[in-house]
Amino acid sequence: MSPLPTGAAQVVVPVLVRDLAPADLPACAWSGSPTHLAHVAQELERAAAGEVDYLAVCTPAGLPVAIGGVDYQAEAGAGTLWQLGVLPALQSCGLGTLLIHAAEDRIRSRGLRRAELAVEESNPRARTLYERLGYVAYGSRPDAWDVETPDGSTRRYETMCTLMRKDLP
Repeated sequence: MSPLPTGAAQVVVPVLVRDLAPADLPACAWSGSPTHLAHVAQELERAAAGEVDYLAVCTPAGLPVAIGGVDYQAEAGAGTLWQLGVLPALQSCGLGTLLIHAAEDRIRSRGLRRAELAVEESNPRARTLYERLGYVAYGSRPDAWDVETPDGSTRRYETMCTLMRKDLP
């Protein structure tokens, strides 16, 4: 580890991984627009029905600083990780790794032995993380979703994603 700059201090804060709750959504504004958070709220309804898990890495105060889901219906025999995000100011601190490991544990607890995800080709930083964690590319596909613009209107965002998977022991 490199030395800290003069005047800087290192602070270690414990975190907890738990299920994301509807009451957490206002504290997740960092993860996206109101449209995105409305979609996350819908996914929490699916979590209540057991179709998905939606996890949060939280500070001791209970504030989510990383969130993401595991969909058990997207791909037969696998848990599909999606909507993974870390508070931008805390990226590269290990929170994404912790979130992914917790998601993989949830997949294993359902008796599944494979995790899958899609990463935008324009996001090499995320892909590098997934590769470091043992995910292997096996294909690509276009994807699209609605995004909210700064003026509050909605537009369709289109992208190309690399499909990745990992066998879970």
